[in-house]
Amino acid sequence: MTKTISHLSPKKILIRSTNWIGDAIMTTPAIRTIRENFPAAEITILAYPWVADIFTACPHVDRVMFYEKKGRHKGLAGMWRLARELAAQRFDLAILLQNAFSAALLALFAGIPVRAGYRRDGRGLLLTHGVNIKKSTRALHQVYYYQEMLKDLGLVCGSHELFLSLPDVAMTWASEFLAANAGRPVVGLNPGAAYGPAKRWPAERYGGLAKRLAEEQGATLLVFGTAADTEAARDIGAAAPGRVHDLTGKTSLAQAMALIGLCDAFVTNDSGLMHVAAAQKTPLVAIFGSTDAVATGPFSPKVEVVNKKLACSPCLKTHCPQNDFACMLDIEVDEVYAATCKLLKSED
Repeated sequence: MTKTISHLSPKKILIRSTNWIGDAIMTTPAIRTIRENFPAAEITILAYPWVADIFTACPHVDRVMFYEKKGRHKGLAGMWRLARELAAQRFDLAILLQNAFSAALLALFAGIPVRAGYRRDGRGLLLTHGVNIKKSTRALHQVYYYQEMLKDLGLVCGSHELFLSLPDVAMTWASEFLAANAGRPVVGLNPGAAYGPAKRWPAERYGGLAKRLAEEQGATLLVFGTAADTEAARDIGAAAPGRVHDLTGKTSLAQAMALIGLCDAFVTNDSGLMHVAAAQKTPLVAIFGSTDAVATGPFSPKVEVVNKKLACSPCLKTHCPQNDFACMLDIEVDEVYAATCKLLKSED
């Protein structure tokens, strides 16, 4: 039987964030649940710098601490340094949304007396309040995965709705950028995906989509992503000259998120920015190939999911094991264009 934490009155809570943008967005209902159950506590979230912008303006978190894994907290010595920094804060309770063994070990080294999370990755003995994953939970969307853990810990879970609050400076920047550079409708394109090429609809298809949206809908296209997506952005820009703004590697995460929230539609692979759009209820077309739209699809009412239900999908692989990439190559520009126009029309 799971030991509960609902009877506790912690003064200081540490939440260990998940590591990737999409996963972090999907934890936002759980973070709200923690705040609603412990309204008087000081809540700190420990996060990698590349996801920290998701939480800097979060109303349910008092402070963000950076886990600088590639810098001062690198390796075992760095982890011990971070443990000492956490110990100095004297947290009463650690809630580990991240599943890793190292997350539980860090909380133990930091001397946090109550350590709660899923019993996975061999870390059960490091937790004071461990939760077993139910088979029924594995069949649900990942948003429920975190909420079910908190429920088993005795907390009352409210809304499962995603949320994203952004700093005023990022929102102002995004509004001024659009006023200076874009006419309506504005359609965001996200040709990248961190997990691997099996999640990426080809850049030339995005280019074909951009061309049709520019010529037939008068759209301004914004291409989002990291510097690794610059080549794809170049191909897209060549297909619709003068109508594409390449933002790959040129904005902070907060700026990109603010712009996505202002788009009239957003076309994306299964990626972290897909979940950013979902959290802001930006109408979005989500293109799925190797991954599972049921478990990690956009958790939003304004969604058109485009995928091909092949016998081999979802394979959850980074590269196509069939070597034909059919799950993505079978998705034509016409299909994605029609889905995008449907969303644009619904917003008129």
